[in-house]
Amino acid sequence: MAAKKIIAICQSGGEFVANKDGTLSYNGGDAYAIDIDEKTELNGFKSEVADMFSCSVDSMSIKYFLPGNKKTLITISKDKDLHRMMNFLGDTMTVDIFVMSEEAAARNLSNMPASRSSRTTASEAGGVLMDALPLNVHVGSMGVADGNPISSIPVGIIDENHRKAAIQWENTITGVDQRFNSFTEFRDALHKYSIAHGFAYRYKKNDSHRVTVKCKSQGCPWRIYASRLSTTQLICIKKMNGEHTCEGASVKAGYRATRGWVGSIIKEKLKNSPNYRPKDIADDIKREYGIQLNYSQAWRAKEIAREQLQGSYKEAYNQLPFFCEKIKETNPGSVATFSTKEDSSFHRLFVSFHASIIGFEQGCRPLIFLDSTLLNSKYQGTLFAAVSVDGDGGIFPVAFAVVDAETEENWRWFLLELKSTFSAPRPITFVADFKNGLKKSLPEIFEKSFHAYCLRHLAEKLNRDLKGQFSHEARRFMINDFYAAAYAPRLEGFQRSAENIKGISPDAYNWIIKSEPEHWANAFFGGARYNHMTANFGQQFYSWVSEAHELPITQLIDTLRGKMMESFYTHRVESNQWITKLTPSKEEQLQKETSSARSLQVLLSHSSTFEVRGESVNTVDIEQWDCSCKVWQLTGLPCCHAIAVFECVGRDPYDYCSRYFMAEIYRLTYAASIHPVPNVDRPVVVQGGESSEAATMFVSPPPTKRVIGRPKMKQPESLDICKRQLQCSKCKGLGHNKKTCKDPS
Repeated sequence: MAAKKIIAICQSGGEFVANKDGTLSYNGGDAYAIDIDEKTELNGFKSEVADMFSCSVDSMSIKYFLPGNKKTLITISKDKDLHRMMNFLGDTMTVDIFVMSEEAAARNLSNMPASRSSRTTASEAGGVLMDALPLNVHVGSMGVADGNPISSIPVGIIDENHRKAAIQWENTITGVDQRFNSFTEFRDALHKYSIAHGFAYRYKKNDSHRVTVKCKSQGCPWRIYASRLSTTQLICIKKMNGEHTCEGASVKAGYRATRGWVGSIIKEKLKNSPNYRPKDIADDIKREYGIQLNYSQAWRAKEIAREQLQGSYKEAYNQLPFFCEKIKETNPGSVATFSTKEDSSFHRLFVSFHASIIGFEQGCRPLIFLDSTLLNSKYQGTLFAAVSVDGDGGIFPVAFAVVDAETEENWRWFLLELKSTFSAPRPITFVADFKNGLKKSLPEIFEKSFHAYCLRHLAEKLNRDLKGQFSHEARRFMINDFYAAAYAPRLEGFQRSAENIKGISPDAYNWIIKSEPEHWANAFFGGARYNHMTANFGQQFYSWVSEAHELPITQLIDTLRGKMMESFYTHRVESNQWITKLTPSKEEQLQKETSSARSLQVLLSHSSTFEVRGESVNTVDIEQWDCSCKVWQLTGLPCCHAIAVFECVGRDPYDYCSRYFMAEIYRLTYAASIHPVPNVDRPVVVQGGESSEAATMFVSPPPTKRVIGRPKMKQPESLDICKRQLQCSKCKGLGHNKKTCKDPS
């Protein structure tokens, strides 16, 4: 198919004349014809025009009229504008194009007679800005609505970037007898109409029966009156004077852009792009509607749009009673409970699904990580989480809670709720911080359990306590030696690392000894934590939280439920395909130890005790599942020394692996399902039309609200958590530089 060609009639040297009906005519000058097609580029077209009229390409301004519209001039400033013009023309064979220098264009248009002023904006390519052009023209194709002509409104020439509002909203108000379903609908239409036509207004009367609106400019006759249509609920425009004699378009655009209006505009885009930034919102509104917003306006508009999409944050708290009922109804055996303060404001919410409870008891190691993360929703709050680890080393969420603040009282409450979910008590190792009352509450609530201090929190405390006493390098060495002491499986390894710290600072060594190593060092710890040293093990779970932490509370919980539901299903399907005795990661680890065992020599020492020689000499007791290297005890898998003994005496290594690493036990972990919780936003209605007790309870949001500024993120784990301190090159002191040194020498 041949490319579409159009003859462009290029006119220059004349002037525009405004006719009585608001249309424009171009009189005088010279005209030339140029062929253009869909492959024509603007730069080439400009060069050919410049040769014809002997003018400069750099100062050239090219404009044209839309088909059937002699009131609006459209600027061609880039290739896309040229191709768009060809698409607008349809089957037309010719097009009139007006060529002027930018200075001549401004002078030509500003000398046109008219009854009032208007404006135009700069073109997308950076064309000249022409203010207060005395034109009496409409925007776009405006002129007739429902068969009735509309009075002229001063809006001037608007460039292609800002035509969206005019095209969409210029006819939202058509005149007398126009009807609306409500005053809200009428006010919304009026607001859009004023934006499209560039004027500001104020309400003279505005109640539930009638609305009278007039132009905000003093002396301007434009006004409109609407009231309820008799015997109906419809709103009807009874009177309208559509004539403006003001400079309405000169009103600041920011006045016309309410947060609610911007929110309604960006709602759909926010739905598809939850991370839509306020800066991008402001840029898009400026580009598409010519309205300038500051960051604060854009941010508040985003909040309104988010609430329109997600529902009210405030109402979500009031839905908690019903939401907890639905969780227990759809997931029998689950725990979902909440409490309020005396003023009925939200205090805390605890959730543990039945599939999590039974999965932890049947298939997970007795190991739980306790940690917290701040929420960035409208009313803030903190999320507590208790996660375990499955047989393949993946996270397994056991329970979580949302509380108004991270306090000792709330942590104690969380532990009590957690304990109530377990049917069969067993010794559990908790990897958690030692602050916020956990050091006291854990042994009181879980009597036979173990508290392993989170190594990350402990290292941060060591770093803070030593700050200012040592250089950056010295503190870095101490932190690294501290981690080495914690991971050391045997006493001699711990002592070696501790002596390294003592060589740097006796005070630091004393700090280590007094910090209760029995709670964090492998060489002393009495429980089984399988070499997991930090509380923030469940990073995947916290990533789910970070995706939903700005949602209303019921949607936050339901989003986490959905993530867990998908995760449980995926793990269940994948594990059904396994053909190994152990989970894949543990099978790989066992095979690696088996390979290392082939080079070892085994000597019988006493019944079940063996001596194994390699790079070192170790003692293995297969009946006690013990090796002097301590790897077997720490990991739950036989070490290479034990496997060498098994091969020597004909034992099966799989018989000496922790049961939690078996594939069949792993399948039990994810055997139960988490079910959807539908209709979380609907009230409970029982027979007879009476609401349930949950539906009649009132829960208000907590008094806390989001603080100003960027939210603080949880610090990632790192061995080198020390920030380099300033060191003075003059006195060698820490915490200042040479310029601020107070040493007189």
